[in-house]
Amino acid sequence: MTRPTTHIFRLLRWGRTLAKHGALRGIERDPNTPPQVRRLLRLARFGTFQPEVPDYAGAFQAIGPAAIKLGQTLATRPDIVGDAAASNLLALQDRLPPVAFDAIRREIEASFGKPIDSLFASIEEEPVGAASIAQVHRAVTTEGQTVAVKVLRPGIREKFGADIQTYEWAAAHLEALGGEPARLRPRQTIANFKRWTLRELDLRREAASSSELAEMMQATENYRVPGIDWDRTNGRVMTIDWIDGIKISETEALRAAGHDLGALAEHLVLTFLRQAIGHGFFHADMHQGNLFVQADGTLAAIDFGIMGRIDRRARLWLAEILYGLTTGNYRRVAEIHFEAQYVPSYHSVDEFATALRAVGEPTRGRPVSELSVGQMLDSLFAITREFDMQTQPHLLLLQKTMVMVEGLATQLNPAINMWDVAAPYVREWIRDELGPEAAIADRLRKDAQTLLRLPDLVRRIEDKFPAKGGAPELAPLPEIELVWDKRQGGRSWPGYLAAALAGGGVLWVAQTLGWL
Repeated sequence: MTRPTTHIFRLLRWGRTLAKHGALRGIERDPNTPPQVRRLLRLARFGTFQPEVPDYAGAFQAIGPAAIKLGQTLATRPDIVGDAAASNLLALQDRLPPVAFDAIRREIEASFGKPIDSLFASIEEEPVGAASIAQVHRAVTTEGQTVAVKVLRPGIREKFGADIQTYEWAAAHLEALGGEPARLRPRQTIANFKRWTLRELDLRREAASSSELAEMMQATENYRVPGIDWDRTNGRVMTIDWIDGIKISETEALRAAGHDLGALAEHLVLTFLRQAIGHGFFHADMHQGNLFVQADGTLAAIDFGIMGRIDRRARLWLAEILYGLTTGNYRRVAEIHFEAQYVPSYHSVDEFATALRAVGEPTRGRPVSELSVGQMLDSLFAITREFDMQTQPHLLLLQKTMVMVEGLATQLNPAINMWDVAAPYVREWIRDELGPEAAIADRLRKDAQTLLRLPDLVRRIEDKFPAKGGAPELAPLPEIELVWDKRQGGRSWPGYLAAALAGGGVLWVAQTLGWL
């Protein structure tokens, strides 16, 4: 078990890096920041020279691989880090210098227990991409098929494991302070982050997600998921079909190739809606490097390490919320929030509907290019505070992906109206799911299932169907001993504060002398 002093030293070291990039200033000035945290931030930045404009993305990039992934997660949480930081973190590039090919070769051979020549006729030593977790090499199999080989960086699992322990420790202490930090649920944010990254660190899970998405979307025209070579895939190595195409961000190249950018933007939005609302399973890392357009206009996706799931009940609420906002039915949107128990029942539905109208009306019927996303998010988060809404962790990935899709669609067609594109699909889906025919079929199916389970149903009904809202049951969080509740060898939390001060001094001296 990692000692608190180790966590404190890591946090101070990371804090120094953040301070050098000016990335602590906004949090320190935020009136919702607890005074205890503000004092630690002052300690972390002591003696540093901060740039006038904070570089949040640069700070997380400098800290290391786990921080890069955490920064991408925090990009979806302007309620925690602020609008400016969230916007800057959206540009965080998950790129690092590549690992030497000799190390990659050893990793492949060790994971399969056989020489690399028995798997691939050739493999390019220069990677086509190098990210924080893995890097990708183009290769040709012994059967002559061109493939992409994704290999985990050596030692990355151990590095992530150590850093995540410190994130959990820090989040537990922050949440224990109560007030605004408790409402924002940082522990649950880190728990989600841990769950996502652990999935990314097992390439078999990514391969399974890719296979599932391909099966789910096989009826969707002009959408492709590369096939998996299961014989050359394990936990540390994944081999998939090679994708030839133009990156979706290269608009001039797409235009020169004769593609209709407006139609492509609509196809991107509708593809995402089919995944998220239609199936409840969606590609949650749809940034510009993971989407390609093939010669025939097919949209090809890669990198399925981060996937999102939404159960049917939450999808129904989500669809009604989206449709209510597109049609201006704010009363229904407010009712859905209360039915889902996102808003405590002691608040007024009518008051909440009016608050939603204040945010929704200025945005309806206008192209994305004319909207201030920052102002809209600021207004929405002001509402969440006013109506005591807790963060819904199961929707964080959805929020992140919607921001990515909106950004890519706007880049392809600056005049696109997201509401106008989404409304017909959402309306049709609601009709199919909530219309008379669907209601009758659903009722018959449920009644038949109930009859079959009747002997057991009476005993287990409360456990089987708890009276809860739209948020799914949250996984248990790890037990974290708080320093002010723990004594080891007579040392109480003031001792750890003294250790933090000493550690900060050591770091300051080391950095001043150029040792770090």
